[in-house]
Amino acid sequence: MKHDVRLIPYEVIELEEKVNEVPKGVELIQAPKIWDETKGKGVTVAVLDTGCDITHPDLQAQIIGGRNFTDDDGSNPDIFNDYNGHGTHVAGTIAAKQNDIGVIGVAPEASLLIIKVLNKKGSGQYDWIINGINYAIEQKADIISMSLGGPIDHPQLYEAVKKAVKNNVLVVCAAGNEGDDDDSTDEFSFPACYNEVISVGAINFERRSSYFTNSNNEIDLVAPGEAILSTYLNGKYATLSGTSMAAPHVSGALALIKNLSNKFFERKLSEPELYAQLIKRTVPLGNSPKLEGNGLVYLTVPEHLAKIFDQKFQTMVLYEHGSVG
Repeated sequence: MKHDVRLIPYEVIELEEKVNEVPKGVELIQAPKIWDETKGKGVTVAVLDTGCDITHPDLQAQIIGGRNFTDDDGSNPDIFNDYNGHGTHVAGTIAAKQNDIGVIGVAPEASLLIIKVLNKKGSGQYDWIINGINYAIEQKADIISMSLGGPIDHPQLYEAVKKAVKNNVLVVCAAGNEGDDDDSTDEFSFPACYNEVISVGAINFERRSSYFTNSNNEIDLVAPGEAILSTYLNGKYATLSGTSMAAPHVSGALALIKNLSNKFFERKLSEPELYAQLIKRTVPLGNSPKLEGNGLVYLTVPEHLAKIFDQKFQTMVLYEHGSVG
């Protein structure tokens, strides 16, 4: 069977048995400062990845279900365990709920729908991804998080993405790790390059663009993607690097933003409106828009900056995704 899609490559820096802290990436995007207002309760994030360690103490309470579309476990749809580690790490950044020895995610009360579309080797077929997206739509997920990609623009994959967005599902994708630290060259990965998705590049904790992050004119924003601490296999914790680690920061942030925005406007916002609310909560870092799009997701952007954004860009972002630079 041909495997066309792979998880975005990543580097395991450190593996730990026990930790007890708020990860630096969660702090950098200012998530803890709005937890008094919301922790993402009632928002469902579909994680399309290698599955999840469903018994991990920091994750099991947030997992509301899942499905396996891969060839692992004899293609049994009811077994969506993670044998790779990638999916568990992504899930933790989104919604880990800290216990006495654990970590906490960006939206620790959000629900996780685990959709396994990559096997234990981190490989997948386009059909698996497409089926996973359609399943997320059927299950009425609010957000789809995908830290995966391939070099081919696949028409059926694009149609699935557009269907999700049409159903007001926010689709977040890791930009890819083929970058050459040169913003004059373009590196493309799909589905991250589709205009309808929210494409996330990576920075380090010094707010500098990661050398490996893809650059192109479809980058929407950036998030921490180097030395990211999160949940891992067998109830453990790991520090990983890659744009795979940046994307779930944005997926978690959107869970918080959706709660805040729906409460403020006293109605359910559409996908374009929620995208606009996300972009309002970014700060430019001084890099080329091909590297950082609108900048770093920053959940406590001062209100006067949000008003300036409204005046200049709101009409555009309501109808077109992509960087404003």
